[in-house]
Amino acid sequence: MAVYVEKTVSSDKIFSGKILNLRVDTVEMPDGSTATREIVEHHGAVAVAAVDAEGMIYLVRQYRKPVEEVLLEIPAGKLEIGEDAVECAHRELLEETGLKAESLEKVFTYYTTPGFTTEAIHIFVASGLTQYEAQPDEDEFLDLVKLPLDEAYAMIRSGEIKDGKSIVALQHLKLIR
Repeated sequence: MAVYVEKTVSSDKIFSGKILNLRVDTVEMPDGSTATREIVEHHGAVAVAAVDAEGMIYLVRQYRKPVEEVLLEIPAGKLEIGEDAVECAHRELLEETGLKAESLEKVFTYYTTPGFTTEAIHIFVASGLTQYEAQPDEDEFLDLVKLPLDEAYAMIRSGEIKDGKSIVALQHLKLIR
């Protein structure tokens, strides 16, 4: 099987921000022609499927400006440069839900949309949960939602849960439970 690689000829940084950067690469194609690739650079993120002993999943409801909707999602957040994914998962779980996990298992990492972004999300499953007070960032306004897993699965099918990372993590839980 042939492997086709695009060689970067040049790279121009267009924008640098707090959450992402944008660059345009000129690449040489396998046949010798050139093309451009618009690439969103992102440091990655974590997402945590927190399930208690009764089989309840903890979600957060929050407004998402890019899609102009209130979404139901598993707790998640971006990695800081150089931050360990496990530490970030613990931090985000506590910030958004007030939960501390006795066990935090990394189950996989996936690329959200590799056609234009470097973003990878590390998915964790948290168990052995203890409730404390949530500590959201000053610009986060969240509602904690606790549901039976079967109800969350039904909400994917009905279109009530639309967030990709949440769907991926919940489908994983369905496979292993």
